[in-house]
Amino acid sequence: MSTVKQSGVTSHDYATPFRPRPIALANDVGRVLARVGVRPARFTVDGLVAAARKKSGLQRFDDEAFREPLAMLLDSVEREAALTPLGRFITGSRIVGVLCNRLRAQALFERHPQILDEPITAPLFIVGLQRTGTTMLHRLLAADPGLRALLSWEALNPAPLTRRPWHRRDPRMRTAEVAERALAYLAPDFFAIHPVEAHAPEEEVILLDYSFLSTVAEATLHVPSYAAWLERQDQTPAYAYLKKLLQLLQWQNRKERWLLKTPHHLEWLDTLFAVFPDAKIIQTHRDPLKTLASFCSMIAHGRGVFSDAVDPLEVGAHWAKKTQRMVGRALATRERLGDASFIDVSYYDLMNDPMAEVARIYEFAGRPLSADVKSRMAATRQENPQNKHGKHSYQLADFGLAKDQIEPGYAAYRARFQIRRE
Repeated sequence: MSTVKQSGVTSHDYATPFRPRPIALANDVGRVLARVGVRPARFTVDGLVAAARKKSGLQRFDDEAFREPLAMLLDSVEREAALTPLGRFITGSRIVGVLCNRLRAQALFERHPQILDEPITAPLFIVGLQRTGTTMLHRLLAADPGLRALLSWEALNPAPLTRRPWHRRDPRMRTAEVAERALAYLAPDFFAIHPVEAHAPEEEVILLDYSFLSTVAEATLHVPSYAAWLERQDQTPAYAYLKKLLQLLQWQNRKERWLLKTPHHLEWLDTLFAVFPDAKIIQTHRDPLKTLASFCSMIAHGRGVFSDAVDPLEVGAHWAKKTQRMVGRALATRERLGDASFIDVSYYDLMNDPMAEVARIYEFAGRPLSADVKSRMAATRQENPQNKHGKHSYQLADFGLAKDQIEPGYAAYRARFQIRRE
């Protein structure tokens, strides 16, 4: 644990997470209390559900199929995650928040059944391995006022919070702004890797996590048994609930078409098409050895928020295997379905001439690209320059990985899309 932050370039000392001094002291107090027998109760499904019902004042879920995956997650957290006292508090609070949102959403579905008649027509999904330009492309396309992106403050609370007379704006915005500042305080390096901004587009993997069937947990915590269990599960409940949440959000703010993005979909394209049969997929590509090193750095920095026990070698081994599985499953799906619903975007072409790639995407989507939209996209590019929050530094060796060791796992993927080596 380090209480000194070096500015400008992200740290490579992943096993020694940065910890603001007040947070380090609070964690120390929590550990001392635990040693003398004053420790928080173990997480249980019943306990967290009861807390959510009490906090929300609501009782009914649409169904309780989430109980099994939540139980698997909690068991893994208790046995494997090695949470700090703060990490435990954040984890419990987040899960209770997810359950509260399910309760609030169900109350709205019952009060306004027409929500579930909202059509989700030809949604655009940006998929690709992490660190392949998906965030840059997502924000660029989201500048189109006709495309409906999921904003971070909506992802945290898809169902509206009670708006009091003194609220000048949606209270969900304030909640997300506080979360943004908290993350920047706890892990300033993280923003140089992946900025999490309250009013910016966010990944719908957060909505998939409302079923506790997503990669959010393994991306933020050391939960290998849960991650292994997750790979064997049917993702249909998560995608079906994702659709319901998109309907709920669309009912609140309707635009012409959804624009979504998360690498999670690479493993589950069959399920995605079963729930969204007219989806259009924008798949991004970059040298997987480069993206793996970058993503492992992101994972290690993120896990440091929750635990002092971050093992970069474990991070590298887990995500090398995981990303190879992701591209392998995506390749298999495309072999079965064909390429009609896909467009491929090279990271290198996107960096070299973003608007040329945007024009290709709009032609693929059958959407006109107006001068006004081009102007808005140009403004977005100026507002989000590379290294806006600092320089991200990383290398494969930090995670115990060598090119020759892992290259064979990506060989078919590299050959299929003619991905160059960086």
